[in-house]
Amino acid sequence: MEIKQGTNKFYVGQTEDDFDAEITYKDLDGKTLVVDHTFVDSSLRGQGIARKLVDTVIDKARSENKVIDPVCPYVKDVMTKDQSTHDVLKN
Repeated sequence: MEIKQGTNKFYVGQTEDDFDAEITYKDLDGKTLVVDHTFVDSSLRGQGIARKLVDTVIDKARSENKVIDPVCPYVKDVMTKDQSTHDVLKN
């Protein structure tokens, strides 16, 4: 499974528009990534792909010295429970 970067998203699939899984975000102010949506097709669920997508956005935030505002309920749940992500979790 290869995670690819698109415009304001990371995805698994052929193209940005033909994907099997995705996580989308907006750069709010040059300091904050607002992560607003996560989707994994039912055929891929249970394989940890959603978490891998979250980890990819977390890596992006760290490399760009940004924080994440997790509007997506899944991302918020993951980041709230996993203390190793709190360095990029917006307060």
